[in-house]
Amino acid sequence: MPTRATQSADEIFDLRLARSAPDLWPMLEALYGARKDYDDVRKALLKTLRKGWANRPEDLRRLDLIRDLEPDWFQRPRMAGYVFYIDRFAGTLKGVLDHLDYLESLGITYVHLMPCLKPRPGDSDGGYSVMDYRAINPAYGSMADFKEVAAAFRARGMSLCVDLVLNHTAKEHAWAKKAAKGDPKYQDYYLMFDSPDLPEQYERTLVEVFPDNAPGNFTHYPAIGKWVWTTFNEHQWDLNWANPWVFLEIVEVMLFLANAGVDVLRLDAVAFMWKRMGTRCQSEPEVHMILQALRACSRIASPAVIHLEEAIVAPEEMLPYLGRGKHDGKEGNLAYHNSLMVQFWSALATRDTRLMRHVLGSHFPDRLTNATYATYIRCHDDIGWAVTDADAAALGFSGPAHRAFLSDFYEGIFPGSFASGALFQVNEETGDKRISGSFASLAGLEKARDAAEADLAVQRILMGHALIASFGGIPLIYMGDELALLNDRGYLANPYHAHDSRWIHRPAMDWAATEGLQTAETPTARVYRGTRHILARRAATPALHGAVPTRIVDLSSDAVLGVLRDAPTGPVLCLFNFTEGWQHLPGGILRAAGVTAFHDALSDHAVELHGDTLSLPPYARVWLT
Repeated sequence: MPTRATQSADEIFDLRLARSAPDLWPMLEALYGARKDYDDVRKALLKTLRKGWANRPEDLRRLDLIRDLEPDWFQRPRMAGYVFYIDRFAGTLKGVLDHLDYLESLGITYVHLMPCLKPRPGDSDGGYSVMDYRAINPAYGSMADFKEVAAAFRARGMSLCVDLVLNHTAKEHAWAKKAAKGDPKYQDYYLMFDSPDLPEQYERTLVEVFPDNAPGNFTHYPAIGKWVWTTFNEHQWDLNWANPWVFLEIVEVMLFLANAGVDVLRLDAVAFMWKRMGTRCQSEPEVHMILQALRACSRIASPAVIHLEEAIVAPEEMLPYLGRGKHDGKEGNLAYHNSLMVQFWSALATRDTRLMRHVLGSHFPDRLTNATYATYIRCHDDIGWAVTDADAAALGFSGPAHRAFLSDFYEGIFPGSFASGALFQVNEETGDKRISGSFASLAGLEKARDAAEADLAVQRILMGHALIASFGGIPLIYMGDELALLNDRGYLANPYHAHDSRWIHRPAMDWAATEGLQTAETPTARVYRGTRHILARRAATPALHGAVPTRIVDLSSDAVLGVLRDAPTGPVLCLFNFTEGWQHLPGGILRAAGVTAFHDALSDHAVELHGDTLSLPPYARVWLT
């Protein structure tokens, strides 16, 4: 006889199923409805969703209810993220527990544990070559440790984000091993071919992701007589998302991780999930159908969980991952604002914000539905100079020349460059070069020859943090950027890392550097205190809510970026001086943008005009109300 609690839980599930059914079943029918086994798939999925809900711990069910009642929880100004590799931050999962006070004091409410699911041994593409979605990398601990850390985060009001790779598994995954042994069921989980004919046809329109160390998109395995689709690396086998049983397997994994305490699923490499002959096989329409259906599954069985969709592509290709058109408000909740990051570095090098204003002002809407951006200045990855020829031409210069300039500038070889970086994946055909480097080293701290140059580097770093904290979305700080950690060239001694310059900006956390941060006047201490202050002021400024419109304002100054957060309670005009010189803005232009009180929400002090002119020091950042 079911208890009243059981009946209530079942009723809640049924209500959520009814709520999200229009976002789920039409997508699956469009994708898989023509298959003879579709009814079996549908029944199996419903059973999986009910099982996931039945297994959900009570404290997470309570969190589901809270976030159903507060659906904007992830858009609120108190959200601030921190991203790290577990071993580089604390050694193990258990070690993370020793540093929760540090994260809390910095103002962090969102923690992204970089790939922590069990990877293949040896080279694992930084952990993105996963051989078991339900196990933790044994070097970090166990699933029990993971659940303990998740609970500790939750107790402090911190949301936990982990990576779930959707495009591929490691060739050592149990599914792949069965496929390699000839099991037809599992061979259909991947994209495997008996001859090179079709791979050669596909290859004509595909691009290479890692041309230096993993050329091509297919790998021939003579031992099994198959050509396997391997977009990223030989050891990463692409999944066949045209097979609905793959969809079902991933839903089971999602609900398992959700019930272990994950709040944010970072869905990795989503752009590559659907293959179509004659295309790049990136961002095909079916990808968005799959992602909408996956989000619907989370909303049904674990509604406290949101989805971050990793698609580092041009704006017109990225925005659909946050829901556009028929997917508006129904797909991803978060996506990386790669353009903001690229344009920050571009404007910093040129001391000119015109391209930045053009890109941010013309390619992005001023608001999103049930979604927001993950904003960042640096991350674990390289920087690809995503400046299109069309955008460059709109400003009257050459796209290839500008991309080449940015690579040379941030490699540090352009005359007068303050930056110190390293090349990553040079494309000899196009001439495009990508760059690796830590925030502090790219901002000039490593090259600084005296206190004045070090001060300019500190100001550049803090301006970047203030930009991502105010632009709209969840600002993500990559581990060590709050301490101005420099490039680490020790990666060259590690045979698993030496071929990949991205490890230069993945240093181990310098816990000794966290001593005396409250009183020291070193660049490390100043950046830390400045970053903590920025996040505290962000949390105290309601107009920085992610749903508040973000508009780019022309201030008649190429040196200054103006970002207007047009809140109904009153606008905030965020100003950023991208030069090492003083800049002066007429008061009339600022008033025309909605500024009335001339109070700086960032410093929480009044701003004084001189002769009705606002003077901004080098790399100033001001949030005017």
